[in-house]
Amino acid sequence: MNDWPEGWSDDSRGNRYGRGSTSAQPEGARVMRQVRRTPGGPGGPQAAPPYGGVPQQPTYDDQGYGGYDNGYDSGYNTGQVYGSPAGRPHGPGGGGTGGARPAPNWRRRIKWTAITLVTAFAVTSIATYFWADSKLHRDVDLSKVIDRPAAGKGTNYLIVGSDSRAGMSDADKKKLHTGSAEGKRTDTMMILHVGDNGDTLISLPRDSDVEIPTYKGSTSGKVYQGTGRHVKLNAAYAEDGPELLVRTIEYNTGLRIDHYAEIGFDGFANIVDAVGGVTITIDKGFKDKYSGADFQAGTQTLNGEQALAFVRTRHAFAQSDLQRTKNQQKFLAALAHQVATPSTVLNPFKLYPTMGAGLDALTVDKDMSLWDLGSMFWAMKGVNGGDGKSMNMPISGSTGGNLLWDKAKVKTLVDELKNDQTVTVSGN
Repeated sequence: MNDWPEGWSDDSRGNRYGRGSTSAQPEGARVMRQVRRTPGGPGGPQAAPPYGGVPQQPTYDDQGYGGYDNGYDSGYNTGQVYGSPAGRPHGPGGGGTGGARPAPNWRRRIKWTAITLVTAFAVTSIATYFWADSKLHRDVDLSKVIDRPAAGKGTNYLIVGSDSRAGMSDADKKKLHTGSAEGKRTDTMMILHVGDNGDTLISLPRDSDVEIPTYKGSTSGKVYQGTGRHVKLNAAYAEDGPELLVRTIEYNTGLRIDHYAEIGFDGFANIVDAVGGVTITIDKGFKDKYSGADFQAGTQTLNGEQALAFVRTRHAFAQSDLQRTKNQQKFLAALAHQVATPSTVLNPFKLYPTMGAGLDALTVDKDMSLWDLGSMFWAMKGVNGGDGKSMNMPISGSTGGNLLWDKAKVKTLVDELKNDQTVTVSGN
């Protein structure tokens, strides 16, 4: 008995692929059970179904599905495989999923990498600038200094190392051998001239004999008339701070001071420790119970405590103050070299702690910018590295324990600095 519907006999199906067929022909011509639309459309006259009541099924042809141009195409009769863009062959070399990947655009990658690095560097630099600028202690007001000399060529910095113990615990004072004296005095005073014809660093011995001139009190605003009183230079700082010290130096030299920078005991030691110690060669060993110094001759690396003892020691030398200023210049040269080495500058884990320690410890004048501070540092590095001149103030003798400046040499030195000329004067 034939189970196929009328008109669907084996003979009428012919050699079709599928449902028991052994034909190797593709199924492209096989009908599917769909209701074929009639020309009349909905509600129109219906055509009689052929093949014994079974509607003829639409077929795949070149015009679309079932001969209607309805936008649907199975893709079988075009050879297109779903999942790959039309018109692009699939397989090796054809750009499909099975083909080779396109070569990377290295020029584009390098360009965007460079842009990213430059942007990151710019952002980091700007952030570092504002961070560093915010840490400066601009506490010294040079506008309070009266009767100032005329400005010359170049820039003159007064660099001061004070014995300030502000913020130090009793344990710190004992460790650093600073004692517990009240107030502040200056252990180090240097004039750094930065100009176009070479930079010059001049140490001013703390025992220098100077006259205290008429000055205006930094806090009271009261004018104190000069009486011709002579004192050691560091007494001016003890009497009325940085402003009187600047006024006294300007009065006794005739040289205008443009900027002021000061660092205390604790800050100095912290900078040395932050940079990882400073290597220095000591020509002759010495001891000093007052500063805690105990050094053997030879090359060695000093930590903060040892460095402070090295630059403060004076009782171990015959020419106590003059030898101390030479040691200070020598150590500053080594410190500047250590700070500027690639191992510090290119290592953020060392650079930022060093910068932080230095900026926290510095007290500068109100007009000092980071640019001025950087200029001062690089000039010091250059001078102490042999690119400039370093010297002591010329001394002619002493009186009552005070060192007398050589007035003729000092006048020549100041004239050369004012005119930004190469310094020809030598110091002690």
